[in-house]
Amino acid sequence: MRRSLVLTDESARHWFRRSLPPHVKRDIFPIPAESLWRLTMDDVRGVASTYVAVTLAVFAFII
Repeated sequence: MRRSLVLTDESARHWFRRSLPPHVKRDIFPIPAESLWRLTMDDVRGVASTYVAVTLAVFAFII
């Protein structure tokens, strides 16, 4: 369906971000790509807790 009048922000490239009203997009800040690939303590804690939980679950089902 094509519209003859588009009332969206064409500077946003993603279709969902284009559909957001301006007051919602006001607080969106771009995240640099370098910060997305950093390993934080929360990541290590999450992997460790998942490993322990899966190991205990496997041992519980085996025994």
